[in-house]
Order: sequence, then C-alpha cells, then structure tokens
Amino acid sequence: MRTAAVIGTGLIGTSAALALTGRGVTVHLQDHDPDAARTAAALGAGTTEPPAGPVDLAIVAVPPAHVARTLADAQRSGLARGYLDVASVKGGPHRELEALGVDLTRCIGTHPMAGRERSGPLAATAELFEGRPWVLTPTPATDTEVLNLALELVALCHAVPVVMDADAHDRAVALVSHTPQLVSSLVAARLEHAEETAVRLCGQGIRDVTRIAASEPGMWIDILSANPGPVADVLARVAADLGETVEALRALQSRDEDERREGAAGIEDVLRRGNAGRVRVPGKHGAAPAAYETVAVLIGDQPGELARVFADAGAVGVNIEDVRIEHSTGQQAGLVQLMVDPAAVPKLTAALRERGWSIRQ
Repeated sequence: MRTAAVIGTGLIGTSAALALTGRGVTVHLQDHDPDAARTAAALGAGTTEPPAGPVDLAIVAVPPAHVARTLADAQRSGLARGYLDVASVKGGPHRELEALGVDLTRCIGTHPMAGRERSGPLAATAELFEGRPWVLTPTPATDTEVLNLALELVALCHAVPVVMDADAHDRAVALVSHTPQLVSSLVAARLEHAEETAVRLCGQGIRDVTRIAASEPGMWIDILSANPGPVADVLARVAADLGETVEALRALQSRDEDERREGAAGIEDVLRRGNAGRVRVPGKHGAAPAAYETVAVLIGDQPGELARVFADAGAVGVNIEDVRIEHSTGQQAGLVQLMVDPAAVPKLTAALRERGWSIRQ
C-alpha cells in the first residue's frame, strides 16, 4: 500500500492515518469539519490535499449511521481501489450498502477493538491499535485484493486480524463492549447526587468500574443506535440477574434462618459465576490469563517515584506483569500494586524493603 484516504479524522481515523504515514504511506485526509482535518494534518497524519487519482485504500471512519452513505459516495467518485469502514457495528451498515447498490466486491467491514475515553484528532496516537484485535468481516463477494489491502492495513497498524461474520461480531461487541459501557455509566450515575462523605471514600474498585463512564455520550449514542437489539438482549439478562441478586440480598435481612441461607446461596452463585466469567477474559498479549500475586508498595506523590520503584524491580530481575495505582484520600501518597509471578514475590519484597520501600501486606 502506497496511498490511502481517511474519511473522518476523529480518534480512530486520525490514529490509523498516523500509523500509516509513520510507515511511509501517503495519506489524504477528509472530514465534514475542515478544522478537524486540518488538525489531523498538523499532527502529521497526512495532507488535506485531494489525491491526483485513485488511492489504494479508502478508510471510512465515520459514525455507524453515516458509514453506508459516505462509502457509497466515495465509491461513486472513484476515490480508491478498495474501501473499508472501521465502525463498531457491522451488520446494519452492510445491509445499507446492499440497499444502496454499492459494489460489495470492492469493500469490507472492519472494526479495530481499540479506543480511549477521549475523542477527536487530538486524542489520536499512532500506537492506538498495537497488539489489539482488528475484526474483519469479509463476505463471499469480497474481492481478494480488497481483503489483502485490509490485512495490510492491520499489519501496518501492528494490530491482530480476527475474521468474523458481521452479525456474530455485533452480538460479541454487545456483550464485551457496549453493555459494559452502559453498566459503567449506570454505576457512575449513582455517584452524581451521592453525599460528599460517601464520594470521598471512593477507592480503586469504583475507579475501575466507572473508568469508561467518562466516555463521550454523543459518540456512544451513535454506536448504541446502530446495535440496540443485541445490547438490549444482554442487558435483559443482566437485569434478570440483578433482580435475583436483589431478592437474595433481601433474604439475607430475614429473621428466618432458611431464608438467610437461601439468600447467601444466591449471592454466592452470582459471585462464583462472576469468577468463572472473569477467568475467560484473555490475559497478557491475548494469551490465557495467568495468576499473578500483588506486591503493594507505598510511594509518595513526587516526580520520579514510580520510575524508581520500577527500576528497583528491574534491578533484581523481576518482570512487572501489570500495575495499578490506588491514591490515598487526602494524602500525597498512594499504593502501587505490582502484579508479578508468584515465585518472584519473596525476592521482590525483600529487595524493595532493602532499598527503603514500605511494603503493605
């Protein structure tokens, strides 16, 4: 691939453009908002000048509701040899393309499973897709050249290609992406009018659950409007579980020992099923999840402290598999939770204590 056009210079479009230009591809940027395209160009994502002739690949990075019309217009203008979109839903746009009479041999639906809570070109980064799954939904009509162009794009962005049926993809993202967004927002909404004394008790657990609730509502309205049925199906099942959990909790309040026993069993059931589901979430680099142990280190909120604890761990040959930071309420300090191989815990703990770090059990 030598040339590409990116239509839509938001987070995903600009990130793809940055990755391509960084690897020598000439990228032409288009957006209904000229300022967004100029901003992306200023970041080094490409040029706002139109191409002299057809480019190798056109990347349509617009909201799902606008994918079909935008791609159809681009194809009619002869913009590219091949076309793909990066919308987070696939079935609906594909059916709209069929209805518009688009040449389906020259286009393919895709979805990079990457994103951030922020949107727009200023949030973009060339590394956004590195190591992330990038779903491709070819059909029997998809031309081999177009599929190869899509695979080349994925490779240039250092992502991992995953081939799926379009409707199966939409059911999958309803479960692993769209429903978690709504559940996170529902939990965060409970904080809006909570007493200040309660909010001040927020710890890492509530931060983990509500992190994605900071996402842009307008963007999510576009996404959910394109995939409402599968999301509603998953939420209905979550609602059923919630109803049973509420009943179990009420039973725990009962004076009747049998009811309390049934309530405890109900809570245990949902917690165990949660354990079983969590184990299925892929671990590091997409491999099977590994069991790590946590070494909690108290650090001050000063420049260089985090780098120093990492360096001290590295000095004794311990690889940090993951890390979380829990900030102390009202204090200029926090706990850095270092996830490491269980066999490395004694060595790391001893080495950090020897270097003056305070280890919390």
